[in-house]
Amino acid sequence: MFPTMSSDAERPVTGVTVRTSERGAATRVALLEAAREIFVTKGFADAGVTDVVSRAGASVGSLYHHFSGKADLYLTLFEEFQGRQAHRTKQSVQAARAQGEGDPMRLFIAGARAYLEGCLTERELSALFLRGDGPPGFEVIMRDRLRQWAKRNATLFEGDEGALAVVLTGALAAAASEVSLSDDVAASRRLTEDVLAIIGQIDRAGGTGTQAR
Repeated sequence: MFPTMSSDAERPVTGVTVRTSERGAATRVALLEAAREIFVTKGFADAGVTDVVSRAGASVGSLYHHFSGKADLYLTLFEEFQGRQAHRTKQSVQAARAQGEGDPMRLFIAGARAYLEGCLTERELSALFLRGDGPPGFEVIMRDRLRQWAKRNATLFEGDEGALAVVLTGALAAAASEVSLSDDVAASRRLTEDVLAIIGQIDRAGGTGTQAR
């Protein structure tokens, strides 16, 4: 047996594996950032794989190692954005509950405000997904995501208030579109507060019958 030789042989392999993994992760991040910039400036349809790899300082081969193509880059950006939005809204609702808030409408508004703030914070990326210039079938993904969103919102309310959740989600989606596509940030912030104020005045017919104040 050669314990010293065996141990020394294993260390470089482990180090190379770690360094390779780190380089791969960095390349993936660089490709996604480059894709975001290219898609925002040129649009999805006019963007090319060569544009992305050139901006990222990577190779075409490295792109196809991490992604199946241009559409995969776009959808990955979308899923990661949605993940951040879900995290923002979840944190906001949890914070409201931790402060003793229990009214479903107020909890919805807390989450809605965080979602719209996220649209403002990442306005270019949010607008990218709302302009209608995406890969084939993306509109189906958006519709399905909206239905899932309405179902999650419905869990905030007691009893059978599915229709209310659909209406609120639709209103929030329309507000998100206006906020994201507007060039006037100040107007977008005013619109956000106006929409949330109107939502807060909705009489929850079929629920408790109370009005959020």
